[in-house]
Amino acid sequence: MECPHLSEECVKINREFVRKLKIEISTAAPSLSKTWRCLECASMKENWMCLNCGTVLCGRYEKCHALRHSSSRNDHKICMSMMNFSVYCYKCDEFVVNDTKEMRLCELRQELNSKDDDSASETSTSSGVDDPAVVGRKYHQEMTSASSSSDSGWEEMPHSRKLRPRKRTISSDSVENTKRKSLRKVVGLRNLGNTCFMNSVLQSLSNIHEFSCYFSALPAMETNKQKRFYHSRSIKENVHDANVVEELRKVLLNLSQGGGSGSKAISPECLFLVIWKVVPQFRGHRQHDAHEFLRYMLDRLHTELQQINCVAQVTGWTKASCDAEASVPGGIFKGRNSIVTTVFGGILQSEVRCLICGMESKKHDPFLDLSLDIPEKFYKECNEDNQTVCNISDCLSSFTEIEELAETELYYCSSCKCKQKSTKRFWIRRLPNVLCLHIKRFRWSNFFRTKIDLRISFPINSLDMSQFVLNNGPETRRSNSANNVYDLAAVIVHHGNGSSCGHYTSFAINNGTWLHFNDHTVKEVTPSAVADCKPYILFYIRRDPNKNS
Repeated sequence: MECPHLSEECVKINREFVRKLKIEISTAAPSLSKTWRCLECASMKENWMCLNCGTVLCGRYEKCHALRHSSSRNDHKICMSMMNFSVYCYKCDEFVVNDTKEMRLCELRQELNSKDDDSASETSTSSGVDDPAVVGRKYHQEMTSASSSSDSGWEEMPHSRKLRPRKRTISSDSVENTKRKSLRKVVGLRNLGNTCFMNSVLQSLSNIHEFSCYFSALPAMETNKQKRFYHSRSIKENVHDANVVEELRKVLLNLSQGGGSGSKAISPECLFLVIWKVVPQFRGHRQHDAHEFLRYMLDRLHTELQQINCVAQVTGWTKASCDAEASVPGGIFKGRNSIVTTVFGGILQSEVRCLICGMESKKHDPFLDLSLDIPEKFYKECNEDNQTVCNISDCLSSFTEIEELAETELYYCSSCKCKQKSTKRFWIRRLPNVLCLHIKRFRWSNFFRTKIDLRISFPINSLDMSQFVLNNGPETRRSNSANNVYDLAAVIVHHGNGSSCGHYTSFAINNGTWLHFNDHTVKEVTPSAVADCKPYILFYIRRDPNKNS
């Protein structure tokens, strides 16, 4: 975005300041002359330089020292990444694409990218310096060894080097190398202009094995007419020619194959253009809500797959596992079932009870995700020192507890023959294979949507849903309690204060290793880092009772 805060008050440091700072670092610690460390915690990952005072501090994905520095001082809102030299404004809560009148940012990038005389192997050209992505790629290659897999978008966690034993035995090193080779194929997604909401959803879906493998196994379905349709930004074409299934298949296939040789990130532009045409509200490059995008895309996929499944039986395609869902009574999902309803589809039972005569009415409703309110007692106490930690089970309990309907929602009682006061309660009648939990962090307040930026604890393993499931239903009687245990597969996190601004990233587990997806960047993280995030959407996979946990 064009930042209005690039003034002399916010950007005070210049090329000479950075040059002196580099000399001081190289003189004090020659072995660490190319390593920028956080002044507070000495972290070497994701550090940012304040362009007002030159202080180097870690970012919000580490210990948030740069954010605290900006919040505690005026005019310290602009900072520059020491990894890829992108510029961020904390006041706008967005990345900055413009420069000062004196081209101060370009000068700083040139100086930060310049190499020392004793280690320079090549000189940077002016065309490469002006492009932050090129500068970041060169600088990242300097900071990693020749064996690093940064070309595939993979950033390894720092670890001490171990001597390999002479005897060829199965050691922890060989296991780690095997795991790293399998992870080198993981790539990121390019940001097409505030498309982090889409990237975080796509990376989460790509790491849900049943879902991504189904789309990767589908054959190509596009025609020549559709090929022209995908690459056109015009909105005059017939929307019926749009095929979201085909474009999602391409993206998931590219992600599973590592995006090709030497590719660090792939571009989901064709998928984004098709969604522009299918869902008009996503046109343009404004920030959108990741949950809204997820729901619109899943609904569209389910609709298109109704037609594709008919063709699949004729052409002999691999039969989808969604046929196993044909036993659902009454066709509770619109049309036939699809892989969307097979993976994410569950059934809710709502019970409405008249407070006058006690008449009870039950209704079954399908769901693809559960939207959970944060209990009011938690975020009202969020400013107090001794606040109670909110757990995801508290949100689920609030979802299934008895609620008295308001005066504007009076229920028509068939026994009393008039509208009466009543209570309502939800039960989960049938759990899905992948449980998607959406936490309602945004709420309306005086014509504005505010965010409840509260930390919510959640289990990475063994989420037991037994207490929220109706035990006397035919779907639950056929299963046992072991089928109600879930393990975390992916998390989508919203960073920032508002729904129309900020940034989305996601965490997902891949071959037993947790990864952090931040647009084109992919980084290995620890399970504790995942547990410390503030979740917006959680994806839990039902544990197979036949496998050892």
